[in-house]
Amino acid sequence: MRQPSKAADPAFIKALAEIAARIAGPLAELDSTRLPIRMYLAGGAAVHYYAGGRASADVDAVFSARMLLPEDLDVNYIDAHGKHRLLYFDRQYSDALALTHENAQDDSVPLTILGVDPRVLEIRALSPVDLAVSKIGRFEDHDRGDIETLARAGLITADEVRRRANEALDYYVGGKDKVRTSIDLACRIIEASAPPRSGARRSSRDRSGSC
Repeated sequence: MRQPSKAADPAFIKALAEIAARIAGPLAELDSTRLPIRMYLAGGAAVHYYAGGRASADVDAVFSARMLLPEDLDVNYIDAHGKHRLLYFDRQYSDALALTHENAQDDSVPLTILGVDPRVLEIRALSPVDLAVSKIGRFEDHDRGDIETLARAGLITADEVRRRANEALDYYVGGKDKVRTSIDLACRIIEASAPPRSGARRSSRDRSGSC
């Protein structure tokens, strides 16, 4: 079970746990043969759990079963800087709208969320590599920032993101040129943001940011 990053805002993690606990509450009444339900966390909330950085305002997640969610999935909290914030569950999120590898859920990482019994609701996050890949589909400014955050934390490399993204792209139809360009740009961001390699100076190729 993965613990939240030391760089993550404890108040954000507590708010995320409160939303998860509200989702888990009604599930405890289900027959044990139907449990646990898996919740697959993606988006900025997962990035913040892994590496800190920006604190997303919404929770992007899908489930292993069709869910009738509780009404109240909004949590107000005060962040580490004393600012009043709102975290809410995005009911419109769909992983069908992101670049997603077919094995993303199988390769997801179980998280430690206090107050939520994993035997009832097992909360998992997309792996850092699959998170980065999911950001390439839209590749807006905050997506680029999230990729940079994962790279700075040493959680992804350009080579593995390129390989995983190209594997995911094989399952999509339509014009792919824009996505391929985004993959190249994402690789450059990762190379430029990755921590220096220990014990050796980075080569001229590494410093150039090419991948």
